[in-house]
Amino acid sequence: MSRAKIFYVEDDESLSFVTRDNLQLRGYEVFHCANGREAYERIQTDDFDLFILDVMLPEMDGFTLAEQIRSVNQEVPIIFLTAKSLEEDKLHGLKIGGDDYLLKPFSIEELILKVEIFLKRSRIVRPEKPKDLYMFGNFTFDFNNLLLRDASQSRQLTQREAELLKFLLDHKNRILKRAYILESVWGADDYFLGRSLDVFISRLRKYFGEGSGVSIENIHGVGFRLNA
Repeated sequence: MSRAKIFYVEDDESLSFVTRDNLQLRGYEVFHCANGREAYERIQTDDFDLFILDVMLPEMDGFTLAEQIRSVNQEVPIIFLTAKSLEEDKLHGLKIGGDDYLLKPFSIEELILKVEIFLKRSRIVRPEKPKDLYMFGNFTFDFNNLLLRDASQSRQLTQREAELLKFLLDHKNRILKRAYILESVWGADDYFLGRSLDVFISRLRKYFGEGSGVSIENIHGVGFRLNA
């Protein structure tokens, strides 16, 4: 079953990394460019199932790029991303062929929902459902039922504990920055949410215990890494 191909054009390095990573975790094939001119050259030689375009881009802005896309393809969905909230900008984007418009900062989950809706309308094959059953160390984790099991017990997790554990497992053995975890799991990054993250990390460490073959390492000044 082929995966939907998404072309994402964004010059903000941090935002593009988080957004691209989340889309890929949902099973999409994501191609990224950081400027409009490079993106324009790419669309001359390849076909995509959906475009996500930042409006303010170097070398060629998102509106101009969208007009070029529409000159050769009237059907492919286009979603604009912008920090500009002016009504005339939104109307202009829709008039030239954009299908939707998200204001920055936006929710990753809202963007993914819009992507799924437009791909479904376009009758593009949706990706397989995200993995929801994990086996690591001495544990089995059933995300759908919020259950963490080992040989001796079965523990019912809270929704937030399960979401955090799933995110760490999807990126296991990789260093994750605190801000990336907070933005991806909590939807925002601030001091109080950061303290909440520390509490949930401590809980998960207690659940794993000693000698389980699983640990959550604190990378000082950076973030965390789940080792399994």
